[in-house]
This record gives sequence, C-alpha cells and structure tokens, in this order.
Amino acid sequence: MITDGFNKDAKPLMGPEDFYGAAKHLCDCCIVTFSNRIAEAVLQEFPHEKVGRIKDANGGRPIYLLEHEGKRYAFYLSRIGAALAATDLIDANHLTGVTQFVFFGSAGSLNEAETIGKYVLPTEAYRDEGMSYHYAAPSDYIKIRESDRLAEIFRDLDLPYVQSRVWTTDAFYMETQEKLKARQEEGCLAVEMEAAGVQAVCDYYGFSYYVFLMTGDVLDVQDYDIGTLWAVNHFTQNFHVALRIAERLNPPQA
Repeated sequence: MITDGFNKDAKPLMGPEDFYGAAKHLCDCCIVTFSNRIAEAVLQEFPHEKVGRIKDANGGRPIYLLEHEGKRYAFYLSRIGAALAATDLIDANHLTGVTQFVFFGSAGSLNEAETIGKYVLPTEAYRDEGMSYHYAAPSDYIKIRESDRLAEIFRDLDLPYVQSRVWTTDAFYMETQEKLKARQEEGCLAVEMEAAGVQAVCDYYGFSYYVFLMTGDVLDVQDYDIGTLWAVNHFTQNFHVALRIAERLNPPQA
C-alpha cells in the first residue's frame, strides 16, 4: 500500500539547506496563525523585524521576530492543510532555529454540546490526510504529545477547554455522514486540516507542537451550520492566548 512507504532510515534527496543555505538560530519558540487578518493585527500591535521568507511559487511568506517583554518569538502566516503547514514548519525551523511551535485555528464541531464555549485541545488526530504517512509509520491515529502540558497551561490561565481526539482531513468537501459517525464513535469532537501531518513532522524532527482549536461551524446537525466559522477564523484574541502559552514555555531566566 502507498501508506506503507515510510522508512525512518531513508535519506531524503534534498532538504531546506538546498533552498535556504545554512540553518540559523534566532529564538526558540514560534507562534503560527492561519489568518491573514490576525497576522496584520499582530504586526500592527507588536514591535517586529522580518528575518526570513518561506519560499514558494505563490510568492512565499515572511517570518518575523516579535518583541514582547524582553523575549523574542518567531511568527508567520501558515498555508492551510497538513502538507503545506508542515512544510512551512520545517522551513521555519531552518530559518530561525525554533523547536517549539504554538498553533491555533478554527475547527468544525462534531459535538456542539461538548465544544460550545470551550477550546479544543487535541489528544490524538485521525490521519485522514497524506503528509503524516511520509513521516510516521501507518496507523489510524497519531498522538498529540504536548496535549497534557497544554492542558496544564490552560488551567493556569483559567481558560475553558476540553481534550479529545480530532479528525484531520485534506478534503472538507468529502466529510460525509458515514465518516462523521465513525469519528464520533471514536471520540473525535472536532475536525480540522493540519494536526496529524504537523505532529508527524514534529515527531520526526524532535520538535514540540502545541495546538488549540476554536470551533465555528457545526457538523452534528440535520443540515450543515456554518455557525461562527468566519468570525472564529479571524478571532485576534486567540493570538494573545498563544502568546501567553509561549511565555510559559519560555519563562524568564532566574
């Protein structure tokens, strides 16, 4: 099967050094958004400098260093979907040296009663995408390794949350009733597009991946409900939650 092609000992034909030259180390932690509006708001609010550019044929995306209370954090606007988001992450590591990645974004609710008014912290992600199979041996689910650590931070911040499995898919127009029911029965409370692939890449390279989600649209209803999806996609306050997480991952030196 094509999904059985992973070989942890195989040597890749190319790496980011072939596109960017020597690796750099500028800071340890990176905050990643999927929203262009959030990215624009952050750059207006925080002192920053552009330190690199993730390259692609669409024009690429800058990577910035943000200054906040004496600390520096990398920050960039990611492409959407597991393959693109995970590849951007690899390039961001090479360009800045970061090994801690704090991601946040929107998700579809598979159980509105359980997710309403709460952040979703994934514990495992169903691998209904392609990227993860290039970086991890085949399995139905991949463990989100920092979920419990993130839950500790959310408790410390007094933020409402629920931990659960999530469903990662490449093809949101092929989220069917049959797939929905199967994922619900397995304990998934949300569906999104990146977690499985990003976690597999982080496991492969030894990076730490912290991800929290806010649900907008609702799938467990008679007729699909777009709900608050557009508002959630661009909810700027979630960047400040991510920043507070980054601060706790990188406390001031004694």
